[in-house]
Formats: sequence, structure tokens, C-alpha cells
Amino acid sequence: MGRAALNWSTQELARKSDVGANTVNRFEAGQDARVSSVDKMRKAMEDAGVVFISDGETSAGGGPGVRQAK
Repeated sequence: MGRAALNWSTQELARKSDVGANTVNRFEAGQDARVSSVDKMRKAMEDAGVVFISDGETSAGGGPGVRQAK
């Protein structure tokens, strides 16, 4: 959802997070990915303004998800 909020392609997220496009595809398909790769993808999206909402945090719609920072 973070990648979609930024309107980034798989290749763009891969480039900005310094991981392979196959890694992005595998992760988005629910397959295993290294924690370090997930951390890199998350940081790239956070640096671009995505806010990740965890269980127990408040969001406009409630529940876990993502939103863009104001």
C-alpha cells in the first residue's frame, strides 16, 4: 500500500531502497524477504512521506495501514 500511495513502480521502490525488483515482487506476494530488505523498503517509503500505522495506533479509518504524512 505504501508503494501505491507514492505511485511508485516496483522498479522505482527497488532503486530507492537499494534492493532488487525481484525482492519487492516476492515481498508483495507474501513470500519471504530478508529483514534488512524490508527495513530498506520501509525507510525509503518513510523518507518519501509514508507513515505506517501499527495495531493499536490511531488512524483516520482505524486499524493498521499506511497514510501519507501531512
